[in-house]
Amino acid sequence: MSQTIMEQEAKQAPSVIKGQLAANKDLVQSIGEKLRQFDPKMVMIIGRGSSDHAGVFGKYLIEIEAGVPTFAAAPSVSSVYGKQLKLEQALVIVISQSGRSPDIIAQAEMAKKAGAYCIALVNDETSPLKDIVDDVLPLKAGEEVSVAATKSYLATLSALLQLTAYWTENSDLISALDTLPTALQTIIDSEPQLTSAAITGVKNMVILGRGLGYAVSKEMALKLKEVSSIHAEAFSSAEFLHGPVTLVEQGLAILNCAVEDESAASHQAQIDEVGQRGADLVHLRQTDKNVHPRLAPLVVLQRFYLDVAEVAVTRGFNPDEPKGLKKVTRTV
Repeated sequence: MSQTIMEQEAKQAPSVIKGQLAANKDLVQSIGEKLRQFDPKMVMIIGRGSSDHAGVFGKYLIEIEAGVPTFAAAPSVSSVYGKQLKLEQALVIVISQSGRSPDIIAQAEMAKKAGAYCIALVNDETSPLKDIVDDVLPLKAGEEVSVAATKSYLATLSALLQLTAYWTENSDLISALDTLPTALQTIIDSEPQLTSAAITGVKNMVILGRGLGYAVSKEMALKLKEVSSIHAEAFSSAEFLHGPVTLVEQGLAILNCAVEDESAASHQAQIDEVGQRGADLVHLRQTDKNVHPRLAPLVVLQRFYLDVAEVAVTRGFNPDEPKGLKKVTRTV
């Protein structure tokens, strides 16, 4: 039996995503047709915290599959500096569990006034964002009690996958989405990969990934800080070699986020190099290498969520209620 609410909710992801993909199919088909007609020249993604990290995943995904330049918004440009951006022919994707943070709402309002086509990915379908954007794509994750988001974050990634697949009419990816719930359940049933014993005494850690793997490594770093009180930072494995690699010589724990996609060979070469330099490596890998490469990051992250919750408990922390954090964070 799961020890924490965080683990229980993370284990709900396969059923949540199965329901989400079925419930949203007609909606994303409709949105996909609108996007092909609108033909956006750029994509801006608005989010904070885990939602911002989902935006990094969205950036890689959309640029790889749709070929449209994609970037993260700076919400304070609107909420604090009061500036208007030029967003004609832009797609703006707003990502928020609650959809109630003032800076996120202000940025969405600015984008809509600027002529962007706006889509909100939200778990709370009563969010004020529904009255601002053109379309709401609900995450359908249900109530999430643990402060540390798990199933809602994975549901955000699956929503981005489904949206992009139907937008680009990628039949292989559309078909692969049907396999995602089973792939997630398979790795839930697998053995732990990150254990407390493997990082005994570790207070600082680097997570290395590449491409879509780097995107989810940012979420891993956040969760290590949130629930386990480990100072963790995410780097692209390629970027890490441009300077930060010198830290390895001081003794450094590295979590390898290994995803089987087009970046795998290059990423492994970089992992081999830091290993040769003396890094203490822990590996997170998908157990089934036949998973579609765009789904693979979700599978690796699913295993991590369960492992980091157990690590937190072993280190004496309650991952459900990290000190100083609230479920809904509102910033200006």
